[in-house]
Amino acid sequence: MPGSILGTSVRRVEDADLITGASTYVGNLRREGLAHVAFVRSPLAHALVTGIDTGEAAAAPGVLAVYTAADLGLPAHHGLMVLNPELPRPPLATDRVRFVGEAVALVVAETRALAVDAAELVEVDYEPLPAVVDPEAALAEGAELQFPEYGSNLAAGQRGPEPDPLAGAEVVARARMVNQRVAAVPLEGNAVVVDPAPDPADGDFDLTVHVSTQMPHGFRAQLAGLFELDPERVRVIAPHVGGGFGAKAGVLAEHTAVTGAARALGRPLTWVETRSENLVSMPHGRGQVGYYELGLTADGRMTGLRARVVGDSGAYAGFGGALPLHMTYLMAPGVYDIPAVRYDAVAALTNTTPMGAFRGAGRPEAAAHLERLVDIAAAELGMDPVELRRRNFLANDVFPHTTPTGAAYDVGDYDLPLREALRLAGYDDLRAEQARRRDAGEPVRLGIGIAAYVEVTAGGGGGEYGSVTVHADGTATVSAGTSAHGQGHATSFSMLVSDRLGIPLEKITYVQSDTARVPRGAGTGGSRSLQLGGTAVSEAAHELYERARKIAATLLEASAEDVEITTDGRFGVAGVPGGPSTGWPEVHAHAATTGEELHVGLDSEQAGATFPFGAHLSVVEVDIDTGRVTPLRHIAVDDCGRILNPLLVEGQQHGGMAQGIAQALHEQVLYSDEGEPMTASLAAYTIPTAADMFAFEAVTTETPTPLNSLGAKGIGESATIGSTPAVQNAVVDAVSDLGVRHIDLPCTPERVWRAVSAARAGTPEDSWREPPAVFDDLPVRGGGSTDEAGAI
Repeated sequence: MPGSILGTSVRRVEDADLITGASTYVGNLRREGLAHVAFVRSPLAHALVTGIDTGEAAAAPGVLAVYTAADLGLPAHHGLMVLNPELPRPPLATDRVRFVGEAVALVVAETRALAVDAAELVEVDYEPLPAVVDPEAALAEGAELQFPEYGSNLAAGQRGPEPDPLAGAEVVARARMVNQRVAAVPLEGNAVVVDPAPDPADGDFDLTVHVSTQMPHGFRAQLAGLFELDPERVRVIAPHVGGGFGAKAGVLAEHTAVTGAARALGRPLTWVETRSENLVSMPHGRGQVGYYELGLTADGRMTGLRARVVGDSGAYAGFGGALPLHMTYLMAPGVYDIPAVRYDAVAALTNTTPMGAFRGAGRPEAAAHLERLVDIAAAELGMDPVELRRRNFLANDVFPHTTPTGAAYDVGDYDLPLREALRLAGYDDLRAEQARRRDAGEPVRLGIGIAAYVEVTAGGGGGEYGSVTVHADGTATVSAGTSAHGQGHATSFSMLVSDRLGIPLEKITYVQSDTARVPRGAGTGGSRSLQLGGTAVSEAAHELYERARKIAATLLEASAEDVEITTDGRFGVAGVPGGPSTGWPEVHAHAATTGEELHVGLDSEQAGATFPFGAHLSVVEVDIDTGRVTPLRHIAVDDCGRILNPLLVEGQQHGGMAQGIAQALHEQVLYSDEGEPMTASLAAYTIPTAADMFAFEAVTTETPTPLNSLGAKGIGESATIGSTPAVQNAVVDAVSDLGVRHIDLPCTPERVWRAVSAARAGTPEDSWREPPAVFDDLPVRGGGSTDEAGAI
């Protein structure tokens, strides 16, 4: 079809409903008889629960019920993934609490205010126990055990079978690096409405759940399993979702507890998380300590990489503890031709909020560790960090390429985005200005940071559902099994349909995130949506077009091969401008006479994952007297394959950069030694505001993947992955001439000032120490061990 809409910047069609309030979030839903839930949460990180008195709360005004674990008898379960099958979490604490914020009881009342007030009246008797909040300390001999009967704080672990990859290296760069725990902080926290007796007019269901989730069908399957219900009798709807970033995947303890209470009470219940609850109960992300060693020749050729990584799984073996064992491992070699890799990892139990996924989920940690180590190696070799990277990039002609860790890279041109970033930045001029400031002894130094990355999206490939229906009036409905929460699926998927069928965007309705209206789907996560869901929608539109073209050919008395969609969205005969034509209403009417429905629903399969890549360049100023870091420029050159809508891609780049830069400079979840959260409000957890941000330079290159018909790869997490190490490298680069070798994340003014002060005093901080002994006795990856360290 001439004049394709694909590849053009189209404004989001979903925004009008959001701006005007025509659509709703879970917290705005109203149902007849709807009651409200408030949780009683543990104020202690580790304690025995010796008694719960609910009498006064139950007698409070407006209270309908107060439930404890003993009252509801709900099964303990895991989150999205199972890190260790022996350590499930009860929806409400039973005999022991294992982190501050763990739900111990819940109150149901007529209003939210009454429920909150009554929750204060529940008396819980605790016998405090020592808490362990540091993952390395949790693995030390004699550490307090979270599960005494399990006998260890090692939730899982694996070591590689490979021999020493550093043997024969002429230079070895080493660093112990912390990739700190962060909070997801979506605009909308967790929220759920559970109706145990839905209106029959809405369908024949035993349970209807409105929930803020990224994966409605997966949520339904898990919830139905927990309550031994037929999944087809459970309806799950995710209305507009105010962000997820990986933290809204799977059924959480609170979801199960609210569902159990609703079924016990026999009336609809709602729970909407407060921000303070969100910061202590929503799964956190990142949380790794990496011991990395890079072997090189004297002229800068990488010969081997050894990594030993401690992951924090939080309480109850949160599934985020699996990420260092899998996703970080998979992406450990990054964009480089490293012939030998040995990677060992463990996940530790700590008395902290359970860990989950956060934008990138294991891939940002891999890139951050490796890119920081490459800069350290460049400094030790006296080589420009750009040159060291280029000397070791995988060559363009090796793709498809399988890395030593088993990642099957589809396509790559790693120098392409780096060249563009350097050109846009004026790299040589920046280095000249940096040298001028150093020579002049100016207190405000300039730092230039580079990061080159590759990441995995749509991990493992797989499939997704998509459908297109054309109605009698010529309008269309498109649906997919993905579940948007800010990405712009309604726009991008409608563009695919409009481009193929010639139906204007304003006549296309998008349906998602309702298990009664979309038969199946894997939801949204891992930057999978366009390449899987979009491909399914595109293939459905193409199949429907071919069917409609045959019908139009009958109406036009022409050969189907000669019929095409014209620029005005009608069917006409190719090469006969101004000739006879017919529209979608006529095609639909003719199809109806034969009983044919203009509908195609199908599952599209992708053979494997795709691997987007890119390069980021950060420019910062650092005041060496105060440690203050001021970002000046950030250039992101990200390659996500074929671009469908540049405006949506740029939006994803901006969001990713904001979160990645925030991790580099600001954000960190902190606990006291006793496990008390020190960042349980936005007054203490320092996410940047718009005033803290600066203009981003978001650029793209396009290297299409051969794995799907769109040529598309993911973009939702790319800029997060590239930005954090670029900023961290820039900060260290600014003060490297003073003898500073490394500064851990986040690069706060205090950390920078301490590093500079130590270097000036002639005692620079050492960025290496020997890893803990836990790595010595792990089961070998692929060795089939069944002991507790191998449970994943």
